Amino acid sequence: MAAKFDVPEELANKALESVELARDTGKLKKGTNEVTKAVERGITKLAVIAEDVSPAEVVAHIGPLCEEKNTPYIYVKEQKELGAACGIGVACAAVAIVDSGKGSSLIDDIAEKVSALK
Repeated sequence: MAAKFDVPEELANKALESVELARDTGKLKKGTNEVTKAVERGITKLAVIAEDVSPAEVVAHIGPLCEEKNTPYIYVKEQKELGAACGIGVACAAVAIVDSGKGSSLIDDIAEKVSALK
């Protein structure tokens, strides 16, 4: 799946780091359905979507939904990395950070940089 905008590797790594921080000190929603619901409810601080999801249609709606709800979102290269950042031993297509915990300034920083990329 082609991301709508190119995410520099450094920024993608920051996104993964923010997921890890939220996992330890805040709250995550893992998986496409959970992320979709969290974004629709307007409780998502940052949505992180893996680019290597197959078929791409599985997560294709998340970007536009985030746009509609003014929710920051970012792409990372691999589901495996995203799953690891969540602390689960399996690949994860998408994650919503609903409580940023100690990562809130990092998430604000990512959101700012992502909106500049679009």
